[in-house]
Amino acid sequence: MPTIWVDADATPKPIREVICKAAIRTAITTYFVANHRVPVTPCPHIHTVQVEAGFDVADNVIVQRAEDGDLVITQDIPLAAELMERAITVINNRGETYTAETIRQRLNMRDFMETLRSSGVQSGGPAAFSDRDKQQFANSLDRWLTRQRKA
Repeated sequence: MPTIWVDADATPKPIREVICKAAIRTAITTYFVANHRVPVTPCPHIHTVQVEAGFDVADNVIVQRAEDGDLVITQDIPLAAELMERAITVINNRGETYTAETIRQRLNMRDFMETLRSSGVQSGGPAAFSDRDKQQFANSLDRWLTRQRKA
């Protein structure tokens, strides 16, 4: 059975809870990777990997350890793009499953926003995380888990 990898540095608590419940329910091995302690539900299938602080340290661990068929949960667009090249499914904290088309759009938007910020334009941030986002994430995770059981 594949593994779930969570880029946990910026994963909201409600999403961690959904992931832990799914790991317990399905007995799927799940790793939360972060540069700080991440509180998770105690379970033999749930593991935390605390890495040293630094730019992309957690991302690099995920890239090195994730295998074809695994699921990675991240908001990090460059990380998602790199993983998708290896047939690894990637969804974000709001339940969007990245595709080749959406990842290109996200990379372009990310680069555009970075250019705006570097020129002094204040662009604000993403919308606040909502119950609807949590439900969309749970639905995406359940769809992926269902496909794994059928495979």
